[in-house]
Amino acid sequence: MNILVGTLGLALACCGVPALAATKTVTLSVPGMTCAACPITVKKALDKVEGVETVEASYEKKEAVVTFDDAKTKVKDLMEATKNAGYPATVKR
Repeated sequence: MNILVGTLGLALACCGVPALAATKTVTLSVPGMTCAACPITVKKALDKVEGVETVEASYEKKEAVVTFDDAKTKVKDLMEATKNAGYPATVKR
């Protein structure tokens, strides 16, 4: 079954058909969250980005965990959304 799926993906990719979208999760470090209300703003900003499926923002950890469809958005778009909301973020490694 894995060979069939892999072959199908290769065949679609070489024929100009976009690869299947994948759900990805990224953890963003958001050091500017300084109070319990900050995660609400960060979550709202990220929820507005097309392709975002879930957001968990934590004041205590100063991070946001975002699950998104990588065919609809990219990590740089998520970071831009938090920056525009006043909370610059970086990818947590």
